[in-house]
Amino acid sequence: MALQIFNSSSRKKEHFVASNARVGMYVCGITPYDVTHLGHAFTYTAFDVVARYLRYKGYQVCYAQNLTDIDDDILRKAKEIGKDWRALGEENAAKFLEEMRWLHNNPPDWYVRATDYIADMVEIIKRLEKRGLAYAREGSVYFALAKYRAYGKLSKLSRDEMLPIANQRGNNPDDPHKNDPLDFVLWQRQKPGEPFWVSPWGNGRPGWHIECSAMAMKRLGATIDIHGGGLDLLFPHHESSLAQSEGATGKPFARYWMHTGMMRYKGEKMSKSLGNLVLIGDLQKGYRANDIRIYLLSHHYRSAFEFLEKDLKKVCETRKLFMRVWRVQSGQGNALKCTSFQKRFYQAMDDDLDTPKALAFLEELMRAILNESREGANIREAKAFLNEACQILGLMMEFR
Repeated sequence: MALQIFNSSSRKKEHFVASNARVGMYVCGITPYDVTHLGHAFTYTAFDVVARYLRYKGYQVCYAQNLTDIDDDILRKAKEIGKDWRALGEENAAKFLEEMRWLHNNPPDWYVRATDYIADMVEIIKRLEKRGLAYAREGSVYFALAKYRAYGKLSKLSRDEMLPIANQRGNNPDDPHKNDPLDFVLWQRQKPGEPFWVSPWGNGRPGWHIECSAMAMKRLGATIDIHGGGLDLLFPHHESSLAQSEGATGKPFARYWMHTGMMRYKGEKMSKSLGNLVLIGDLQKGYRANDIRIYLLSHHYRSAFEFLEKDLKKVCETRKLFMRVWRVQSGQGNALKCTSFQKRFYQAMDDDLDTPKALAFLEELMRAILNESREGANIREAKAFLNEACQILGLMMEFR
């Protein structure tokens, strides 16, 4: 069975066909104005497994993840606590990277910071202006939705649905310089006391959406294979990123769009703004990295689910099962056949990376290993496959 991925653009599973042996994958990263939480970990663990599985299948994966190190939230938080905005971003970014390492997530090939790509953002905006898709007013530049009729093709939202969502996520519909309340900012004029960069339109800083377009295209080319992030980024961020990228290049921006489901806690989406957070730092005090990783992978990456600590405690039993199996020595008897387990594991992974099902098959295999080992069976092949599967899922063999 060939790998199938659910494409958020087509709303269906599609066979994954790479444009060539090199797969470019861009995943929207954090805005480091505060600590990261388990919802972030769910997204980045899911895409770590995507990269691992593609590499297992023989692809050369070039994985870029960004750091939004300049935006409204960072500047607001830095002012609030009286800290330099750069220092705030670097401090939280360093903590995030350390937590991802603890969770066994491999670092991306490119961990790109928005402030390193300002010149590339300016060039894209100039190209959009030249094509009539952007207009400048009073030192700011806006994307002209009226000139881009395909806006909405990714999210499938109507205009009436778009505006309230955009307003919740940073859009200012009352900006007097806009032609349309939905026109989004490409470049914003400097406000008093804010950091700035020099541009053809005056001193200012980039808008949120243009940052990802510039970083993705600079590192991976005009058309990337996989663009990913949390479902809450589908609109307006990914919709706007697509519009400005394709508007600037005339080429498809991403071939497959992948989005992770939202984790909930106490009945609401887990988010910094609501403050209903489960922090990795707190979980580290009572759980092992494999506990958290197994818990996250026991939910399909597209699923929405409620965090309940009792569910996390249950998966600790799975980790203990791994530990028991890993300590078992092989006998000299008949070999335990694991072909059916292998087949079902890879079928699950090929079916839109169904990690809950894949983990269930590994549990079946482990119970078979324990049962057969009591009779002196040769379990070397079974354990070799188990090790291979654990490498794909990022479950490190630290089971002691």
